[in-house]
Amino acid sequence: MKRSVLLGLIVCVALAVTVGLSFAAEKKDPLAAWKANFDPSGAEYTYILSNISHPVIEGVGFGYRLRDRVWSESKGRLYVDFRPLAQLGGEKDVINKLKLGAVHGMLSSSVAAANVADTLGIVNLPYVVDTFDKLDKFRNTPELWKPFADSALPSGLMTVDVTGYGPYGWATTTPVKTLDDAKTINFRIAEAPVNADFYKAWGLKFTIMPWPDVPQALQTGVISGLDHTAIVCNITKKFTIAKNFTELDYAQGLFIHLMNKKWYDKLPADLQKVLITAIVEESAKTRDLTRKQHDDQVAKAKEAGVAFFKLSTADQQKLIDVTAPVYQSWGEKIGMDYFKKVQAGLK
Repeated sequence: MKRSVLLGLIVCVALAVTVGLSFAAEKKDPLAAWKANFDPSGAEYTYILSNISHPVIEGVGFGYRLRDRVWSESKGRLYVDFRPLAQLGGEKDVINKLKLGAVHGMLSSSVAAANVADTLGIVNLPYVVDTFDKLDKFRNTPELWKPFADSALPSGLMTVDVTGYGPYGWATTTPVKTLDDAKTINFRIAEAPVNADFYKAWGLKFTIMPWPDVPQALQTGVISGLDHTAIVCNITKKFTIAKNFTELDYAQGLFIHLMNKKWYDKLPADLQKVLITAIVEESAKTRDLTRKQHDDQVAKAKEAGVAFFKLSTADQQKLIDVTAPVYQSWGEKIGMDYFKKVQAGLK
């Protein structure tokens, strides 16, 4: 009898250990589903590409689609070594590595990219490049896109293309239906000067906070609102605490594809063509996927009980009106002629 009990205990312990190890292995590799189905060790060239977010977001998953296409079309000569989930460090750190050439490419958040060149900050300004349609027009109109794309060249970086993560709004712990409601909220905003400037102009309380600190800050009430997109808030479970979302739609969340120009210039011409063509075409496809993902994530959030609101036309116009001084100051940094051309071109 004792031997049977002992044997049973041993079996249970063995099963528990096996399950525990399996769970730990799964937990250790959140990117297992995106592993390459080829051996990249024989590649002549490697393009190290960084991003801070998770590839379940279409604008990030782009990196793996790019990897597979470039491997196929280069016949195994060029390997895109995509590193999401901040494997290479935070964005400010990676930007420095990118300038030095230790990293070759980066899908930089649009808020971080404004630290590379003021002109890149134009996409963060409220109600300029604020809809999916305007983003496509901005990207596909050479006189609007080229000054933006060339603006990081003095830092040795090319701006190749953009993917995204949807339109910005407010995820809040209490409903925000009006600007008066918004004044009761302490919003977390990104670490970008342009965002701080327009939040000051809007007269709203805000806290500049690194993204990893957000979950605890929401749980403890340090912040009561989050300036972000519905895609990100739903996928990263922020809606489990902040169960309200105001669809402000003041800007598109973007991943700006920056590339070290010296590295690119050393790449053979045929591989340059393969890489750039793949980036441009896959970025366009990904922007379409992001539109769909936005609709899907909003629908899922609503099904889970998240309440969605929109500001009145009058309140939205107030936000635009009080942003005038920010348009002026950032227009001067960006180049007023170019800024006005983008505003006029996207109306």
